[in-house]
Amino acid sequence: MKFSIERAVLVKAVSQAQSIVERRNTIPILANVLIETTESGVSFRATDLDTEVVDLSAAQVERPGSTTVSAVMLNEISRKLPDGALVQISADDAGRLSVQAGRSNFSLATLPRDDFPVMANSEYSATFKAPAKLLRRLFDKSKFAISTEETRYYLNGVYMHVAKSDDGLALRCVATDGHRLARIDAPLPIGAEEMPGVIVPRKTVGELRKLLDDDDAEITVSVSETKIRFATATITLTSKVIDGTFPDYTRVIPQNNTRKLEVDATDFARAVDRVATVSSERSRAVKLSLDADKLVLSVNAPDSGAAEEELVVAYADEPLEIGFNAKYLQEIANQVDRDNAVFLFNSSGDAALIREGSDLSAVYVVMPMRV
Repeated sequence: MKFSIERAVLVKAVSQAQSIVERRNTIPILANVLIETTESGVSFRATDLDTEVVDLSAAQVERPGSTTVSAVMLNEISRKLPDGALVQISADDAGRLSVQAGRSNFSLATLPRDDFPVMANSEYSATFKAPAKLLRRLFDKSKFAISTEETRYYLNGVYMHVAKSDDGLALRCVATDGHRLARIDAPLPIGAEEMPGVIVPRKTVGELRKLLDDDDAEITVSVSETKIRFATATITLTSKVIDGTFPDYTRVIPQNNTRKLEVDATDFARAVDRVATVSSERSRAVKLSLDADKLVLSVNAPDSGAAEEELVVAYADEPLEIGFNAKYLQEIANQVDRDNAVFLFNSSGDAALIREGSDLSAVYVVMPMRV
């Protein structure tokens, strides 16, 4: 195998591959990236047995072939090569991979291509196309609420499914850790009607973000009961889905919260950040005291001090005092794209509902804390 590839192209492909690779694994071949020549260039494939990414890159192929090499090592080398360099990569019969650029020359150990596990093809029950911008919004706005508690493994991802909304059927992403919840809707793409509901793992959600930077890109999404695949013209990300049942999240979304607070989302997030500076790391509790068109954010931490900040808001209901985890409030406020965030409360012991202005396609829920 022998080919030439631009340094920038190589960095992009190998960076995507090595992020899939688990640093600690008991199977040596899983630390490697599979490099194969194709009709139009070279493919770089990496897997951790649950997730697989394939990046098709433009290259000048002189001699076809394939091999595997340490993904981390190749990524480090490619990043350190000079900008604009033309990199020549070749594999010999002795099991070494040569990487040359200018006066730099590296010789790396390889493992046989036949030992590399390739994820089996699935029969997908639904395939549809969606703009990258639409998928980015769905996952970016929901992923902060993914649970990190491994015992509740069915919450360790984003539940992607078809749901009924006020505007008809929608493609919906939901994530929750039991303390906060995000529910985001988007218009249902053509062909997604028969899609089974799947829980997309946290790692896959993170890797998917790299495919969605180009607003003009169109992503082909294929879904089965056990796998999901996201594909652009050059990158294919395939992942097993979490084998579990996502809980009935609709039961925790408040329906009768009538106390309405409207506040500038940016001002609110900054104010929470400031007063939380003195809160204890363990609880990070902040108290919201609401009165007529006034919101007072306060923290009282006996070990470190106290803080208070007042904001002018739109509120015309009975006075209310309620506490929340400051981190949760900040994360939700940072998701709000509109100028104002709308909070709907019931009592100091009930969950709060948060919306982005008049937009009903994004709904957040956060549980209160005692303060």
